[in-house]
Amino acid sequence: MSSQIPASTGADAVDAAIAKGLDLDGSPIPEAKLELYKRVMALEGQRQRSGVSNTMRSRIVRIGAKHLGQDELNQMLLDADFVPLKDKEVAFYYGDK
Repeated sequence: MSSQIPASTGADAVDAAIAKGLDLDGSPIPEAKLELYKRVMALEGQRQRSGVSNTMRSRIVRIGAKHLGQDELNQMLLDADFVPLKDKEVAFYYGDK
């Protein structure tokens, strides 16, 4: 693989690609898209956080819903002493697609 083309797996693949200004296939990301992304991420970087546990749970739900069934993810949350899936999360991630 060329050193110009970012790796396409792992949690940091997208961030590394954005930093290089290259999509995962090695094509350049249009400047307007990069600038908008940077602008919105700068706003997010200024947002007050509610705690690491809340952020961890949000990430677990957002990413876990792509890979795990609703019942399995919900049980995993409960087993780890997190709040179970909320109705709005179930509707968003597991509702009619």
